[in-house]
Amino acid sequence: MVSTLQQSIEFLKDFGMFDVVLPFLLVFAIVFAVLEKTMILGKEGNSGTKKNLNAIVALVMALITVATNQVVSVINEALPNIVLLGVVSISFLLLVGMFLKTGEFDLAEKSKKWFMFVLFLMFLGTVFIFASAIGIDGVSILDRFFSWIGGAIGTSVIAPMVFLLIVVGTIYLVVRDSASPGEGGS
Repeated sequence: MVSTLQQSIEFLKDFGMFDVVLPFLLVFAIVFAVLEKTMILGKEGNSGTKKNLNAIVALVMALITVATNQVVSVINEALPNIVLLGVVSISFLLLVGMFLKTGEFDLAEKSKKWFMFVLFLMFLGTVFIFASAIGIDGVSILDRFFSWIGGAIGTSVIAPMVFLLIVVGTIYLVVRDSASPGEGGS
């Protein structure tokens, strides 16, 4: 049995709320906010024309985005996964916060290395999410990348790359340790 709320969601889906209205509002709001913050189109004058110009540019970009079905489908596929990534990161911070003393928790201030590591993981997760959502001829970029890696393992491409990374990493570690500050060199 279908509930009234579920019927309402289906009505909104049929109406185009998720394919037209919400992506339009999202793109408009993001583009307008970026234009306002960066002041790319100039500073505010007496007549307020900069805000109007920013709104027109954001409107045009949002309409062009909504007119392109492929971009809207990427947004609709990637955005729930981005939200899931945010929920996972908040859950992680809640778990970490349970074991700390009472007070404000600032990961960037308390541990810069862990903050950068978590930031890198979030960036990597975002790249994977969008690479999975963007498809060419029905195959996502992420699937194509993994297929390429799988094919390259059987060839002689990966071994020289790994060897080169090991050599460069070793040279970096040796040079970095020998040139530490405070030591008198000749």
